[in-house]
Amino acid sequence: MAGLSIPGVALGQSKKIVESVKGRTAELGRSNRIGVSTYSFWGFTRDELRPMGACIDHAARIGFDGVEILQRQLTDTSQGALQKIKRQAFVNGLDLMGYSTHQGFLSPDAEKRQAQMDHTVECMEQAYRLGIPTMRVNSGRWGTSKSFDALMANRGVEKPVEGYTEKDAYQWVIDAYGKLVIEAEKRGVILGLENHWGLGCTPEGVKKVVDGVKSPWLQVTLDTGNFLEDPYDRLKQLASQTVLLQAKTYQGGGRWYTLDLDYARIAKIMKEAGFNGYVSLEFEGKADPLKAIPEALKDLRKHF
Repeated sequence: MAGLSIPGVALGQSKKIVESVKGRTAELGRSNRIGVSTYSFWGFTRDELRPMGACIDHAARIGFDGVEILQRQLTDTSQGALQKIKRQAFVNGLDLMGYSTHQGFLSPDAEKRQAQMDHTVECMEQAYRLGIPTMRVNSGRWGTSKSFDALMANRGVEKPVEGYTEKDAYQWVIDAYGKLVIEAEKRGVILGLENHWGLGCTPEGVKKVVDGVKSPWLQVTLDTGNFLEDPYDRLKQLASQTVLLQAKTYQGGGRWYTLDLDYARIAKIMKEAGFNGYVSLEFEGKADPLKAIPEALKDLRKHF
């Protein structure tokens, strides 16, 4: 800061002001920008909130900084449709900052795994065309649960396909993402492996894949609502590798479960890990999203 002065203020006083500002900034830390997943509006159930244009307009009106797009919510992924979304976000002053996709590699069938890789590459291409810098990805599930409700009743855990083990599954997933990161780098899209279900039920499972691939193009999308027990210690294990934080809220009670999450504590964990990236709200409650989402944003702003 040598030589820095403030016009109209004596040099000694200038230094005191600058040092005061520096100290206050260090105390407060850097604020995180906060976006919202379009899943928060649609939730797979509200047809009137499925159109991407409606979600973007609501996000801007409510006061978010960005939007995370749920890929399955799109009914048209043509070039024209994607560019229309990109334009609408820009004129509303919103970043398109995340692309949430689905894929699964827990299958002994090599052709099925290749089909999932092809789908993931296509999603990366869509993210690239939208100008989105990070994309949520999954390990996938075994598919041995009778339904998603049954999976949730079993806390996200399911048995492997008969004749195979988790050791096989880790190898399939690591091999798949070892190839996919090459495509991610070409497009400048960071893949974020979510603590979702399957191998993502534990932080150790997520880390085993990410550390096994060893690429800056595969990091972590950290979901606050997907560790159903001891969430804070588990979130802390992945915080330093996180590129996007998905913050769950459950106003009106959750569809499958409800977690009482302490966001002051979570924000402290992320700050200590040096996380400066986007926080993306994922509302998963039964309340009216157009009333619950503004309340959730106000709460997240307090902590992040």
